[in-house]
Amino acid sequence: MKKLKKFLALGLSAAMMLSMTACGGNSGNNSSSNTGNDSKTEASDNKDNEGSSGDNKDNTVAASGEKRIIKIGTWYDHYYTSDHTKLEDNPDVTNQETAQMQLDNIRAIEEKYNVELHFVNLTWDGTIESINTSIMAGQPDCDIYEVDIQFGVPAAFNGYAAALEDVLPAEADVLSGQTILKPLDIGTDKSYLFKTVTKENQLGGYPLGFNMDMINEAGLENPQDLYDRGEWTWDKFKEYCVALTKDTDGDGVTDVYGYGGWWTNMVANLLMSNGATIAAGETETLSSAATGEVLNYINTLYNVEKCARPWNEDDWDSNNAAYKNGETCFFIAPAWTITPEELNFELGIVPWPVGPSGNKDTNNGMALAGNAYMIANGVEDAALVYQVFEDWINWYQGDTELRDDVEWFENKMVSERNYNYLLEMGEREQFDLWQTITVENFNVVGMLAGEVTPAQLQEQAKQEFQTGLDAFFK
Repeated sequence: MKKLKKFLALGLSAAMMLSMTACGGNSGNNSSSNTGNDSKTEASDNKDNEGSSGDNKDNTVAASGEKRIIKIGTWYDHYYTSDHTKLEDNPDVTNQETAQMQLDNIRAIEEKYNVELHFVNLTWDGTIESINTSIMAGQPDCDIYEVDIQFGVPAAFNGYAAALEDVLPAEADVLSGQTILKPLDIGTDKSYLFKTVTKENQLGGYPLGFNMDMINEAGLENPQDLYDRGEWTWDKFKEYCVALTKDTDGDGVTDVYGYGGWWTNMVANLLMSNGATIAAGETETLSSAATGEVLNYINTLYNVEKCARPWNEDDWDSNNAAYKNGETCFFIAPAWTITPEELNFELGIVPWPVGPSGNKDTNNGMALAGNAYMIANGVEDAALVYQVFEDWINWYQGDTELRDDVEWFENKMVSERNYNYLLEMGEREQFDLWQTITVENFNVVGMLAGEVTPAQLQEQAKQEFQTGLDAFFK
């Protein structure tokens, strides 16, 4: 599902059209409950009791002037905070033991630091508006903002987020051990955005799934063994796809293809597997040689070797779901798409093959996406604010077995080996805005159909990507 949002950054001459691809899934973490982006609570509704929109000049200090009030701006409810006094305040609590630990943790934080910690539901649009207006005015509504990548990155580049290295001590976990929080690499010299460290956050990749029965029937070696030996390359993957593409009934029409899947995820993963990007900095790299290799490789699979299932423009889901009917061997297999009880074959999961410009040891394996946090620029006592937030996140007191509930992912991946490959892919994330910037002439579907060559695709779309990056970064 795609949703267009407009980020109105004050001081920018152009409005940027951004697109967000959302997918379902619940990590099961009791510390938060997502109520969606359609909440009716506006930022202005919080003025009286939350000190929003500049009503209170010093809206981070209680009226007594003694207790520090720390606010996190977001668009959905979080648990447990200073607003909560009993387990039942979280209507979705599933594990009472860990919920009690979280509730006890907020009480301990309040006493240790003489603070209150509140999450303010600004709504999705209200969060963007608050960042743009209050921080620019020098009076941030909130100390920390939860942000989606699509509006958090522009906020960082336009000076609305504090550089962590400038406001935090070097021993802060986010700058040192990174066992609780870690900074996001968005191509800047300093760190502005950060996110929680959990195994759930590391398991959102889009690996290659494959039908192990087909592999065995064709007399081919398990791709996982090839990957472990460093022999799982683009050439080997193409060789497998060709060998697995068949006309099973002899009528001259191909019935089974080596590969079939969503083109967006294919492009994203082949870029990572070749050490390439399209829009990961101020200058577009669609026209780079490494990205050209990606496009040429895709074109070879679809139009030269014809070992990839033709793209169905009329039915998006059918392009990846064809494996369920035995029409493809390889497919794209994020955990949320797998229903183990419906599979009639042995499921294999493997990272994407390594391209000619890639490196198995350094390639990124998961696209940077989802939510992160930023400390508002100009916030007083930023180090205290961060430490309180770190302690709130670390309700598990370093016991990561309590923090990481990965049973859902393990069940989806069927085997431990499959699960471990998915986990490995999430160790290195790739920042690339190519799916965020709206570019009309990036006609990959036309290339899949043989209507546009890879070189033409690069030439037609490179300026649009550059224009989008100019608006995004400047």
